[in-house]
Amino acid sequence: MSANKSVTAINNVRVEISVVLGRAVMPIRQLLKMGRGAVIDLDASHDTPVRVYANNKLIALGDVVISGDRIAVNITQSVSEYYE
Repeated sequence: MSANKSVTAINNVRVEISVVLGRAVMPIRQLLKMGRGAVIDLDASHDTPVRVYANNKLIALGDVVISGDRIAVNITQSVSEYYE
């Protein structure tokens, strides 16, 4: 397989990345009543690492980084598939 075909094959692989800041449990009626700018209290503090998932599998822990109007995640620890 040529290098060009290999790159094309990799580009066609779909990966959904999710970053979980924390969790909250609330009745759906309360969620529906919330408006723009509403604040939801999470079970994590400001220094709790965020969890990074790829296709719903935990892959890393990290910290949220804000620079100007951009938000990023700095990966601090890679996690094996058996972590969670």
